[in-house]
Amino acid sequence: MNQINIEESNTIDDKNLFIEEINDKSLLGIDLSGANLQNIDLAGVNLSKAKLIGADLRGANLSEAILTGANLSGANLSHANLRSANCNDACFFEANLINADLRSANLCGAFLWRVKLSEANLGLASLCEADLSEADLRLTQLTEASLIGAYMVRVNLTGSNLSGANLAEVNLTQANLSGANLNWANFYEAELAEANLCGVKLWGTKLAKARFFNTIMPDGKLDLQELAI
Repeated sequence: MNQINIEESNTIDDKNLFIEEINDKSLLGIDLSGANLQNIDLAGVNLSKAKLIGADLRGANLSEAILTGANLSGANLSHANLRSANCNDACFFEANLINADLRSANLCGAFLWRVKLSEANLGLASLCEADLSEADLRLTQLTEASLIGAYMVRVNLTGSNLSGANLAEVNLTQANLSGANLNWANFYEAELAEANLCGVKLWGTKLAKARFFNTIMPDGKLDLQELAI
């Protein structure tokens, strides 16, 4: 399977025909780096450990696909459908996931450093222990998402919706959460040193043992004392 080269296919129809010929729905370990896969249907396909570095997957259907350990560094997945996809331990370094649908996706342990996720939908997604350092999540939907133990240093969550999300033990050092909806979210033992919480909504938010130092609080004032609530 690794010997197959679909980069020579010049049309979406050719690529879809290629996929249809895979009766077992498996592309395990295949190298599709740099391939043009725009709007392709890979729903439910096993792409575990596949290389999709720099691939064009704009508008692709990857719902329920298996991307465990796959490398999608620099890939363009804007407007792609990854609903209920298994992306456990996948690498999305500097990938473009703007407006992508990642509802109920499994991104536990995924490497999402500097990923573009603005206006994406990650409702009910699992991002436990994922690395989202310096990621752009402006206006992103993260309602009831699980981010337990995630590393989110310098992440931009401006205007995002984290209502009901579980952010226990998350590291949000220097994160920008200004204007975010944090209603009913759980920040138990979260690290919020030097984070910007200006204008956030905190109705019913759980902040037990959360740590604050040089944090810009919801009223715009700077908290200069280390505080565990």
